[in-house]
Amino acid sequence: MLNPNSISERFIRYAKIETQSDNKSVSCPSSSGQIDLARLLLIDLEEVGCTEISLDRNGYIMATLPANVSKYVPTIGFIAHLDTSPDYSGKNVQPRLVHAYSGSNIPLDPASLVSLSPVEFPELLNYIGQDLLVTDGSTLLGADDKAGITEILEAIVYLNRHPEIPHGKIRIGFTPDEEIGRGADLFDVKKFGAEFAYTVDGGPIGELEYENFNAAAVAFHIQGRNVHPGTAKGKMINALQVAIDLHSMLPVHDRPEKTDGYEGFFHLSRIEGTVEKARMDYIIRDHDFDRFTERKNMLVHLAAQLNKKYSAGTVKASVRDQYYNMKEKILPVYHIVELAAQAMKMAGVEPLIIPIRGGTDGSKLSFMGLPTPNLFTGGHNYHGRFEFIPVQSMKKATEVIINIARIAAS
Repeated sequence: MLNPNSISERFIRYAKIETQSDNKSVSCPSSSGQIDLARLLLIDLEEVGCTEISLDRNGYIMATLPANVSKYVPTIGFIAHLDTSPDYSGKNVQPRLVHAYSGSNIPLDPASLVSLSPVEFPELLNYIGQDLLVTDGSTLLGADDKAGITEILEAIVYLNRHPEIPHGKIRIGFTPDEEIGRGADLFDVKKFGAEFAYTVDGGPIGELEYENFNAAAVAFHIQGRNVHPGTAKGKMINALQVAIDLHSMLPVHDRPEKTDGYEGFFHLSRIEGTVEKARMDYIIRDHDFDRFTERKNMLVHLAAQLNKKYSAGTVKASVRDQYYNMKEKILPVYHIVELAAQAMKMAGVEPLIIPIRGGTDGSKLSFMGLPTPNLFTGGHNYHGRFEFIPVQSMKKATEVIINIARIAAS
């Protein structure tokens, strides 16, 4: 029987370590806190009975739970990431456990009247009577992806304590900097040695994903011409106005807040500048590769149009592909999705096979030769102070990992 107290206590211990990644850093990992967590995990992995434990200089952890059967069983990997979002504070995280949620507002920070409300987040009502881990209203929680780390560790603990459950060789991998798109960049697939793997990095209970966005980042550098506004007629090029013009040329309904399911988007994630100079950062997302390509071309074309309107060199666009839809790499081995679905049903969880409106380390790993669908962790509202995760969902995620190992060995 899995121990919910052990699950919540382990998660809280990991969540309190600051591991916020830094997309401005060129080092790997991008923040020192990720190494702090990695060193703690080395100790924990040894304590739960793992072997072949390693931490490389880039912050990648690998470990093995040896097989307890002599027959051939495919080596399966379970992967989670160390970092939390660079876009919201992960410093001094103070998780709080709300026992037997009543269905009412949950005060997060009474001093500032911040609360987690079922009016704003109606999914809370699905968890009445359950125990919820929440924030203190000033940071994110870090369930993305310290919940995944916790669930993998707790599954290993259980398998070690129950040798009657057959399982093959299990490989564990923890990666740095997933949140800034670098998590798989230096992952040694050959060393990992798994035939397939699962990232434990999804959202609410039941989610099972093998499709994700194609993704690109686009930076616009806008060069203006600053002239005193009193004598600016025919001379000034206001870089901020150029930025406004550019954004207004994009389809209004192709924004994250207007889309869902398989619908792609343009997302303005950052804008800064003055009359003289400005910068805009976009991310492009689409499940369909042809539409993804069209979106990239559209932004490049808009830059060209604005250069004709103002003057040559006013707008420069820099496009960088980030990751691609892993669907084409998973479909030939779709049985690994069916295996996960069976494991969920065995745990009493109805599989919800949906496209990821984002990406995981599995996106790149699948193209690197390691097919890697994504499993739920149980969390909601990632990357902000309204993040929460039911302990019971974490328990079910742990059961799913155990069941995948059990079914594969049977």
